[in-house]
Amino acid sequence: MSLQEQVAHAFSDAGVLARATPHYRPRAGQTRMALAVADAIEQGGALVVEAGTGVGKTFSYLVPALLSGERVLVSTATKTLQDQLFSRDLPGLVQSLGLPVRTALLKGRGSYLCLHRMDLARQDASLPDRAAVRSLARIEEWSQVTRTGDLAELPGLDERSPLIPLITSTRDNCLGSQCPRFRACHVNLARREALAADVVVINHHLFFADLAVRESGMAELLPTVRVAIFDEAHQLNETGVQFLGAHLGTGQLLDFSRDMLGAGLQLARGLVDWQGVAASLEHAARDLRLVVGRQVPGAKLKWAGSAPEGIDDHDWNGALARLGEACTEAMEAIDTVTEIAPDFVRLHERAALMAQRAQAFVAACQPGNVRWLDVGNHLRLVESPLDIAQAVRGKLLKEGSEEQGEGELARTWIFTSATLGDDPQLRWFTEPCGLTDAGVLQVESPFDYAQQASLYVPRDFPKPNEPTHSARVADLVEEAAAALGGRTLVLTTTLRALRSIGEALQARFEGDTAVEILQQGQWPKRRLMERLRQGSEDGQRGCVLVASASFWEGVDIPGDALQLVVIDKLPFPPPGDPLVEARSQRLQSQGRSPFGDYFVPEAAVALKQGAGRLIRRETDSGMLVICDTRLLTMGYGRRLLAALPPMRRLQTAADFSNALAGLTTSSTRDPGFP
Repeated sequence: MSLQEQVAHAFSDAGVLARATPHYRPRAGQTRMALAVADAIEQGGALVVEAGTGVGKTFSYLVPALLSGERVLVSTATKTLQDQLFSRDLPGLVQSLGLPVRTALLKGRGSYLCLHRMDLARQDASLPDRAAVRSLARIEEWSQVTRTGDLAELPGLDERSPLIPLITSTRDNCLGSQCPRFRACHVNLARREALAADVVVINHHLFFADLAVRESGMAELLPTVRVAIFDEAHQLNETGVQFLGAHLGTGQLLDFSRDMLGAGLQLARGLVDWQGVAASLEHAARDLRLVVGRQVPGAKLKWAGSAPEGIDDHDWNGALARLGEACTEAMEAIDTVTEIAPDFVRLHERAALMAQRAQAFVAACQPGNVRWLDVGNHLRLVESPLDIAQAVRGKLLKEGSEEQGEGELARTWIFTSATLGDDPQLRWFTEPCGLTDAGVLQVESPFDYAQQASLYVPRDFPKPNEPTHSARVADLVEEAAAALGGRTLVLTTTLRALRSIGEALQARFEGDTAVEILQQGQWPKRRLMERLRQGSEDGQRGCVLVASASFWEGVDIPGDALQLVVIDKLPFPPPGDPLVEARSQRLQSQGRSPFGDYFVPEAAVALKQGAGRLIRRETDSGMLVICDTRLLTMGYGRRLLAALPPMRRLQTAADFSNALAGLTTSSTRDPGFP
């Protein structure tokens, strides 16, 4: 039986999935995608699949991948999704299919406890407070029983804890095979298990970190894998450009200085003036920050010439040169003690790399790249490619290369997401990812959006750039949240709008016994999502969450806990962003329209992502409100509206009020097996 026949049978009424759960029923779109993935595995090459919400894309790629008997790599966007795929989706499916498949989970080294650095932290006199000392003791106790060392197993450890950098390693400070705890290293254990597994689950950050520096263990793993699958692939380009460029941060330099001073005083006291060398490097890093002066927090300064915009060339390049000299001085000092301990060998390599990067940033930007300066409490010097197309074509899609033996099938590359573009060729995704020759498939969502959801664009609203706009959004949300008893997610395009709308709503609902207003940043993201998901259960107040940035995607709140999504403005890319500006200039040089070929597709994809938070199950119902009249008045509005799910349109404020009244509590039952 061919792989296509096995897959078709698995998804049929009498197949293994139907026998595994009473709730399963065949979906044409899910089967169609699964058969396309099976064909790609049999033939080799690249396949791009946009699978709408509710298709069940996870099983559409896992079933053919598992049945193929090939070694498979699955990469997803976040560690949370990675854990879900490995702990929930894969085990259930492997058991249902009855396959002897060995699976493994591989994360970046920052996700695992480093036993050597935990030993060093125990002797660190600079632990923040007694609470940190108690937390370290709890981590040490856990370290005696954990098999994986994955910090996600440790309950109550805040992902923002200042302890985490002290008990995990980075590429910079890992001692490798010279580490005294190398044999028990959790990172190396995870890599060995990945090399022995049939299916390995990773994340995009880990994949591109390896593509850039060949350090994460993937260098050994990837050549042994014939099928690679990228879920949530819409994040690939932006994730990739973070890793494929060059970076140098003053925070990174201060961390190095601290590590050098600690190792020097512990292992080679009196042999080098460690405090003097560390102080020189710290002063150089801080002097570079002082040259930049006061800036808006989070600012990105363009860097087209010899210095970032608005900064004196002479002062900047002088401070950068002194920083390079301080790195060289540290490297020379460490060189005198490298035979004492492996810690100094690694510190020497770090100092050399930072000196090299400082020198590179004195030189001109590489052709085809863009350079800028991130400004916060620390500085971050960045030079980045505009996209990942060259890296994908040169390092991944190497059909016919020496790596492929004669008679061997070409590798299969599957890229899938619910949102990959707004045209049949999915060019928003395929062009920057170097996949213009890949096969493309679009599978529509099975949801009945015309029955389940409505779309309202208020006509009598201020323009998005008018000062009263955020206040009017707050007015609309106040009316809706009062009618629904919460059950609302407000997505903003800027942090300024988030604060303005969030603070206005908190003031209006202060003391309210029915509705609670939450803002992004108030709690960790996971806790905010849990609170929104709880809704008014267990006697709690209904919930309204005002959020931006990462909440536009990856938020899954099925049932009646979320029935209204409000988007304040069309999510166009910020035109002043150096990367956005460089991409626009490249399109213009090619005779293309930056607005039509970049800004509108970017907004369409982001809008689809935001709208996708509303309907998550076949039993859900709700309303999407977009408070931007440009959808109705500008020519590109029709294109953006066409990119949205086919919800029924509400025309008037009366229609909006009636729709609110009609949103009654819906069933929250789980529809079952995907």
